[in-house]
Amino acid sequence: MTAQFDFLWNKIRERAKALINPISYSTFIENLTPVDVVGKKIALRAESELAARTITKNHLAKLREAVVSADVGLTDVIIVVDGSEEFTLTESPDDAVEADSVVLDKRYTFDSFVVGSSNKFVFAAAKSVAENPGENFNPLYIYGGTGLGKTHLMQAIANDIAQKKPSLKVIYTTSEKFLNEYVDSMYTKKGSGRDNETRFRNRYRGVDVLLIDDIQFWAGKYGVQEAFFHAFNELFSQHKQIVISSDCPAKELTTLEERLRTRFEGGLIADIQPPDAETKIAILKRKALEKKYVVPDDVLAFLVRGSDNNVRTLEGRLNTVIFASKLHEEPISLKLAAEALQEAINVDEQEEVTPEAIIRATCTYFGINKNDLIGKNKRQEIVRARQICVYLMCDMLALPLVTVGKIMGGRDHSTIIYARDKIVELMRVNDRVAKDVNDVKSAVLKQ
Repeated sequence: MTAQFDFLWNKIRERAKALINPISYSTFIENLTPVDVVGKKIALRAESELAARTITKNHLAKLREAVVSADVGLTDVIIVVDGSEEFTLTESPDDAVEADSVVLDKRYTFDSFVVGSSNKFVFAAAKSVAENPGENFNPLYIYGGTGLGKTHLMQAIANDIAQKKPSLKVIYTTSEKFLNEYVDSMYTKKGSGRDNETRFRNRYRGVDVLLIDDIQFWAGKYGVQEAFFHAFNELFSQHKQIVISSDCPAKELTTLEERLRTRFEGGLIADIQPPDAETKIAILKRKALEKKYVVPDDVLAFLVRGSDNNVRTLEGRLNTVIFASKLHEEPISLKLAAEALQEAINVDEQEEVTPEAIIRATCTYFGINKNDLIGKNKRQEIVRARQICVYLMCDMLALPLVTVGKIMGGRDHSTIIYARDKIVELMRVNDRVAKDVNDVKSAVLKQ
């Protein structure tokens, strides 16, 4: 195995020599020793802690770029201290460059996706792409309304390929994250502006599978469209797989350049329709089993009746009933469900719920001010209040996740997903959090 590590390192070292200045290379990089490969990361041992710190602080980005450009199936590097089996040094969060733009949620798999008449076509297309990336349906363009499962399918493709074809480099990202990285690449820092631009270009043109979620948010942003157009052409010409999602058909993206729309339309366009009652019940059954609850069929039918088509809203109704069952120590029944959802049933009689109403109720309940809630305060109690506020916006309002992010201080799509899913998980295992959510929601509805 050592010979294999040496072979990989020699190819990477050739690239590093061209990227790092000669003095730094000969002083720090040349003497690194390959000791292991962990996933898609190569572990390199430094001769001293000082050398490891210097490389981590000053040369890690270039070294990572060398790993990627060497084209040996690896995407990242770890620096370890000589004599230690522990990975003792990592870059600081401010300097970190993720191997994938957005961390994948391992729960989003094909097995956990409930297939019904409304989504069986797009499900089959997604599975076909995962089985043979770059060969079938390229690009795959998925569209549908909020909460119907676009992100689930996109991440299921990425997770499936990462598991079954680990040699392929896969990037799943959101349109907002891609845009932010593009903007960052345009800023010219002294002596490094072109490096930033080159790194961005290589990152998105050097992958085997690229998945970008919610592309409609590039409307009117022609610089990022231009960057993606060139990345698209490069990947497509090499038969690399491209998957895109949006909330509308490609032909309706009139604020995107025509040359992009025509390329989207040249692949397979698959839409996710709102689920029918049978599929909604199947979704709730699966969600209940994931939470280790068995919910009677008449209760499931009650939860579905009168609900909208947003799967997350359905799950919110289920969570409310499960919480009521735990709170009152009663088995789930139709009577319990009706009582637990009484406020939700009467919501149409209330004044329209607004983001401001949810923010106001959250601030009042937790005794904090709005600036702290939507700002960057990282005190634990404020972070939890912020996550609950995000969850309630997702649960009670039919707003795109990017819109919620803007309301909550300009946070990106992935941060909103994390906050929402964190509360969903905590409500399942933590009665205190479930009570806080229920109390804030009640306060919102009483305003």
